[in-house]
Amino acid sequence: MNETDRSPTDADLRDAQRLRDAYRRLVDEMHKVIVGQGDVLEQLVIALFAGGHCILEGVPGLAKTLTIASLARCLNLSFNRIQFTPDLMPSDITGTEVIQIDAGTGQRAFKFLPGPIFANVILADEINRTPPKTQAALLEAMQERQVTVGGERHALAAPFFVLATQNPIEQEGTYPLPEAQQDRFMFKVFVRYPSYDEEYEIATRTTGDTEASVATVLDAEEMLALQRLVRRVPAAPTVVRHALDLVQKTRPDQPGAAPVVRRMVSWGAGPRAVQYLILGAKVRAVLNGRHHASTQDIRALAHPVLRHRIVTNFSAQAEGYTTDNMIDELLEQVPAHPQTLHGEDDLAGVLRNASPSA
Repeated sequence: MNETDRSPTDADLRDAQRLRDAYRRLVDEMHKVIVGQGDVLEQLVIALFAGGHCILEGVPGLAKTLTIASLARCLNLSFNRIQFTPDLMPSDITGTEVIQIDAGTGQRAFKFLPGPIFANVILADEINRTPPKTQAALLEAMQERQVTVGGERHALAAPFFVLATQNPIEQEGTYPLPEAQQDRFMFKVFVRYPSYDEEYEIATRTTGDTEASVATVLDAEEMLALQRLVRRVPAAPTVVRHALDLVQKTRPDQPGAAPVVRRMVSWGAGPRAVQYLILGAKVRAVLNGRHHASTQDIRALAHPVLRHRIVTNFSAQAEGYTTDNMIDELLEQVPAHPQTLHGEDDLAGVLRNASPSA
């Protein structure tokens, strides 16, 4: 019997329902503290279930730090906040080796003192305020879930998430993130101004004498189980090709690249964009009670996945043409493929057609 033809287990079905329940509970708990920002919360939780990192960008006062800290409180995971400053050193993040003297023998030996990176959830606050040398200290941790100090590798506990914030308008004393580091983030989420009614509610909530608190929703084992479930959700070849079509269209040197891309883009998105589009689509499909990843899921996540992976040139900047404008055009030029995996009417069909090792 082929692995892809296996019947779903009760555990599979329970995990799928648990993912949807966990999502609703997480969002409900966070809304006790955060007003509005539905898209931000959805993308943040999708990144967590997909095992990806996330960067939130918005002007001061939009509760970026509060959003991440509140999410961390909803998870029974270790949490550390790192405030990025111009004088922060790499060892302030990863940890360092110190000489320790054995009281009995008098012998000296190096002992590793772990830095704040050794936690499940890391809030990298104002990540663009520290120089590239210190920013680079996160690269190995974000990609390989480990840090190397003194030639020795130290594994990070799973799950591991880096949730970063940055301010787009204040340029003095900031250091733009290198493209290699931006590529490690699954999503770049824009945090917008609240609506009039939302801002009214923010004002009334934050100027009273009551303080909202959130309850714990998930622990480490549950989070890892849900992440494994996500990878078992199938994505048909047409869905994968649709993600690939969108990503390849961002590259100016690719055959068939749009004229606007050839004229305004220096570098397009790499293979990680395809991977994250597919993983995000799988999460979104299950959260919406559907049976498999679809092209519509891919398209819904195109902006947060691609906006920080497209490097525009001077022509785009001179004309005020943003990466989001470019993604809008690409979505118009690359039509959605027809739905796939026809005939699947229940979650059991999803899991029956999925390999447990996918």
